[in-house]
Amino acid sequence: MVQAIQAQISFDEFIDWYPLNSDRRYELHNGVITEMPKPTGKHSQIAGFIAIELGFEMRRLQLPYFVPKECVIKVNESGYESDVIVLNRETIANDPRWEKESTITLGASVKLVVEITSTNWSDDYALKLEDYEALGIEEYWICDYLGVGGRRYIGTPKQPTFSVYRLSSAGEYQVEQFRSDERIVSRIFPELQLTMNQIIASDR
Repeated sequence: MVQAIQAQISFDEFIDWYPLNSDRRYELHNGVITEMPKPTGKHSQIAGFIAIELGFEMRRLQLPYFVPKECVIKVNESGYESDVIVLNRETIANDPRWEKESTITLGASVKLVVEITSTNWSDDYALKLEDYEALGIEEYWICDYLGVGGRRYIGTPKQPTFSVYRLSSAGEYQVEQFRSDERIVSRIFPELQLTMNQIIASDR
């Protein structure tokens, strides 16, 4: 269960407050510090698997991208630590808080964000989606490997669903969803060969 920690604070206060070497994860949601649920082993393994697959594509195609070990995305008075984030080497130097704080404030710094759903799935489908869209992040993936998202987001019957949100020319996300053995289609990684079933089976 996601738990709010204290009264409303600024993003700068959140960064100053964040405990070093903590075994817990925190995010700032509209000015409120929120303790995030500890990822399960499967959750962590899927995030790692996706990061490795993207890393293979970056190296194979010699793309100017990288996946940082740690990173906070700042949107107004919110700060998110995504499960996987792909940053652009060619534009990251323009982001004023990156070098000292590993903090992203510009959508141009980010090629792709991936969130793996868990008990706080509503944050991924609503709160974060709106903020990533507002920041202008080109592509946003939601890997709902348990099929726990609301029916309005993943349909009926509920099943494992991989949602790819792409930023349109109007600055709004358009979604395409993939299930089972359907190949996930990405504008950022157009040659990626990956399916929902492969992701689910990544621990075998």
